[in-house]
Amino acid sequence: MSLRSTVWSWLWMGAVWAGLVLACPGCGGKEPVEPGFDRLQTREMRSFCRGLDPATQGLDSWLDLAGPLERTLDALQGRNSEETVLDTPELTLTVGDLQATLGHMLRILPDLQADPGLLEREFVLYQLRPGPMFTGYYQPRLQASLEQAPGYPHPLYAPPEDLQRVDLGRFHPRWKGQSLIYRIADGEAVPYHTRAEIDGRDVLEEKAEVVAWARDAVDVFFLQIQGSGQLQLPDGETAHIGYAGKNGREYVSLGRVLVDRGHMSYEGLSMQSIRAFLDQHPELMPEILYTNPSYVFFRLRSNGPYGALGRVLTPRVSLATDPSLLPLGALLAMEVDLPGSASKDTLSGFGLAQDVGGAITGRHVDLYCGSGAQAARVAGRLKTRGRLGVLVSRTVLTSKH
Repeated sequence: MSLRSTVWSWLWMGAVWAGLVLACPGCGGKEPVEPGFDRLQTREMRSFCRGLDPATQGLDSWLDLAGPLERTLDALQGRNSEETVLDTPELTLTVGDLQATLGHMLRILPDLQADPGLLEREFVLYQLRPGPMFTGYYQPRLQASLEQAPGYPHPLYAPPEDLQRVDLGRFHPRWKGQSLIYRIADGEAVPYHTRAEIDGRDVLEEKAEVVAWARDAVDVFFLQIQGSGQLQLPDGETAHIGYAGKNGREYVSLGRVLVDRGHMSYEGLSMQSIRAFLDQHPELMPEILYTNPSYVFFRLRSNGPYGALGRVLTPRVSLATDPSLLPLGALLAMEVDLPGSASKDTLSGFGLAQDVGGAITGRHVDLYCGSGAQAARVAGRLKTRGRLGVLVSRTVLTSKH
């Protein structure tokens, strides 16, 4: 998740819907078409691009995209510009192509608001087919103390001293990109402690530093799903907390557990409904939370949240994607209906592939919705198809021919 190249790279916990809800059997069905791209022709490009509106992303103008674009471009500096990051029959891109596209967009931002046609003249849009499934994630806020104090009984642990990790790709090419997380017990490598052992038996009491103490156990659980958050401290100050590691255990969907046990149905299942059930049945809460053996460790940060590129994420702009289909650093255009309290609002604007997640594969993208109650509501309910495409500078395409 570092937060995610490592941080959210482990966000199998990444989205609430991906982690809590989408794990239900039969929710998706087989995708009828292999992922691919269609280059939009002039009329389609004009229709798509002229519908883009910064207000739908909470931006005052397109100039507000300068910071996110600069951070993304900065994250790509130092990488081999000739490295291929996308290779499909319709579109091949290198790191250098992404850099050139981002730089081109930065240059036209001051004029884009007054001249929307500039986008279609300067860029080409390769629309993902069929449209991707959008889900959402957010940065939770929870009440916590940096010191152990009455009313704050739940520890947020730093990585334990006996937590070990090995890169399996060093042993065989077939394991490239995979790792093993373990501990040594009686001279042997064994799986690391589960959630039940950590929270139920306090096995980390002398093995890990506590970076903060939280008021509510369910808040901690959802913080671990999201990977980062804001701590509301007793003195009114705010601290940021981010992902620092995990125990390597399999993630188990809490939503699926509740449905399988007959406590809830898939209809209406959301982060909010799950929380409501746990609040109403405190006697069941510990045992139900323990059904998910996965556990996340944290560190305090000066700001956040950070994505897989190691840069701060931007609400309603940053997306977690499958890098094999939508590479990190790609400039995107998107259109998707966001769930609201009474109606749906359509987000129609620019996106940046800045994050990843283990549950985010193929035509599934995860929109960073921000922090706070409204962001939580949108993220917890967002599960819909939308339109999304990769924007490529025409200068990049010209140089390829």
